[in-house]
Amino acid sequence: MWAATLLLLLGLAASTHGAYKLQERYSWNVLDFAFPNDRLKEQAIASGDYIPQNALPVGVEHFGNRLFVTVPRWRDGIPATLTYINMDRSLTGSPELIPFPDWRSNTAGDCANSITTAYRIKVDECGRLWVLDTGTVGIGNTTTNPCPYAVNVFDLTTNTRIRRYELQPADTNPNTFIANIAVDIGKTCDDAYAYFADELGYGLIAYSWEQNKSWRFSAHSYFFPDPLRGDYNIAGLNFQWGEEGIFGMALSPIRSDGYRTLYFSPLASHRQFAVSTRILRDESRIEDSYHDFIALDERGPNAHTTARVMSDDGIELFSLIDQNAVGCWHSSMPYQPQFHGIVDRDDVGLVFPADVKIDEAKNVWVLSDRMPVFLLSDLDYSDVNFRIYTAPLGVLVENTICDLRNNAYGPSNSVALPKQQTPVLPQAPAPQLPRYRPALPNKPPLSTSWAPASSPARGYLPASAGQSISSVSVSTNNNLDVPKAYVFNQHNGLNYETSGPHLFPSHQSSAHQSSGLKSYVNSRQSGWWHHHH
Repeated sequence: MWAATLLLLLGLAASTHGAYKLQERYSWNVLDFAFPNDRLKEQAIASGDYIPQNALPVGVEHFGNRLFVTVPRWRDGIPATLTYINMDRSLTGSPELIPFPDWRSNTAGDCANSITTAYRIKVDECGRLWVLDTGTVGIGNTTTNPCPYAVNVFDLTTNTRIRRYELQPADTNPNTFIANIAVDIGKTCDDAYAYFADELGYGLIAYSWEQNKSWRFSAHSYFFPDPLRGDYNIAGLNFQWGEEGIFGMALSPIRSDGYRTLYFSPLASHRQFAVSTRILRDESRIEDSYHDFIALDERGPNAHTTARVMSDDGIELFSLIDQNAVGCWHSSMPYQPQFHGIVDRDDVGLVFPADVKIDEAKNVWVLSDRMPVFLLSDLDYSDVNFRIYTAPLGVLVENTICDLRNNAYGPSNSVALPKQQTPVLPQAPAPQLPRYRPALPNKPPLSTSWAPASSPARGYLPASAGQSISSVSVSTNNNLDVPKAYVFNQHNGLNYETSGPHLFPSHQSSAHQSSGLKSYVNSRQSGWWHHHH
C-alpha cells in the first residue's frame, strides 16, 4: 500500500512539474556590455551613455561559437546595438555583450561607418550576417531618424562589412518601421535576395545582392493588420497594438521550380499568408501580383506571433506571444489549428518570445524579453527578465503533430506520399495540449559533455554544440516512386514541393551529406559549411 501511494505521489509530482524541451542557456536581470575596462564603463554610466535598465534584447542569431544579440536604441544609454556572446568563454550564465564587429561600428548617427539600431538579423548559408540598420533612435513618438535605412552585410570569416546599401526613397514612407528580415539564397552566394517587412508602412521590400538594387511591394491588403485582432493580453497587461501590419517572415526550402515560398503574418492578425519568391524577385511584379499571394487559415485564438522560421525539412516554428509559447506547423499539412502544435510553453520564462531561429546544425534558439512590460509598465530588475533558450529541432517537435514519424499522413517512416497518391486528412478537433509536456524517456544525448542549466526546472543543456537529431527519415521502398522531401499540400491552395528526398540528414551524417538544400555550399569559395557545421 505504501509503495503504491509513493508511486502515485511521484507520478503526480512528475505530471505537475512536467518537463521543458527548451533549455535555458543565458539569462539576465539587466543587460551588461563588455566595455574595454571598468573605468570606461563607469564613465559611460556617469555620462548617461550606458543606462543598464534601458537595454532590451529583441533579436538572436547563432553562428559557430558566437550567439548574436541585437539591442535597439529605443531609449537613451544603449552603448551598442549589434552584439554577440563568445560561447567558448561563456557557456551559460549572464555574459557581457560584445559589440560586433567593434565599438566604433556601433556609434549611433555615424551613418556610413556604423549601425545605429538593429532588430532581427540573419546569417545565410554563405557565412554572411545580414543586418538592416533602421537608422533610428527612440520608439513611437520619440523616434528620430539620424540615418537612412541601410542594408549591412558582414563576412563572418573576416568580421568585416562587405556591403552597405541604402534603401531608396521609394522603398519607404513616413510610417515605415522595419523589424524583420528574411534572406533567400539561390544557386550561388551571389544569387541572394533579402526581404524586409515594413510593419507600420505596410509594405514588403526586396533587395537583390547581385543587382545591388531594391524595390517595394505595397499594393496588397495582406500586409495590413486585421482590425479584429488588435487586442493583446500578455503578462497580465491588456493593451492594443492595432496598427501592427506585416511582421514575421519565414522562407521554405527551395522548391522544384527553383524558388521558395515566403510565409508572413501581420502582427495584429491570427492568419498567415504566402507568396512565391518568383514574384518577389521580379521587380516588374510590384503592381500586378495581387492574385499571386495566398491567404491561409487562421491559427486560432490568442495566436499573435512576432517571429517565424522554417527548417530545411519544412517544419515552421513561430512564437505565440499571447500563450508564452512556441508553436509548430509542418508545411505538408493544411494550415489549420488542428495541425498546429506547441513545442514548449512557460508562463515565466517564455513571456514574450520575441525571436526564434534554427541554425545550420538544426538547433533552435529562442529569445524571450518581456517586451510589453518593458514598454508599458516597469520591469523588476531584481528578477530574470531576458532569457535565451536552445534545443535540437528534433527534440522540440518530438511527439507533436509536427512529428511526421508518429502520424498517418504519409507512407510509414516517410515525409511525403508517393506520386499520384492523395492523403485523406481527417477533420479532427484541435488537440488539447497539456500545459507542460511530460518528460520524454530515453532521449539520445546531443554531445558527450553535459553541464547543469542555470534553472533546475530546465534540466541539463549540452556543454558544446552537438549534432542535431534527425526528426524525420525518408522511405526508401523501391516499390514506390521516390517521394519528394515534402509537398505543400493542395488544401492550402499551394502546390509547391522541394526536390529530392535527401533533405533529412541522420544525426550521423557528415557535413558533406547533410542536406540537399545545403549541398551546393560545399563547393563555394567560403567553405564555411565545412568549418562550422
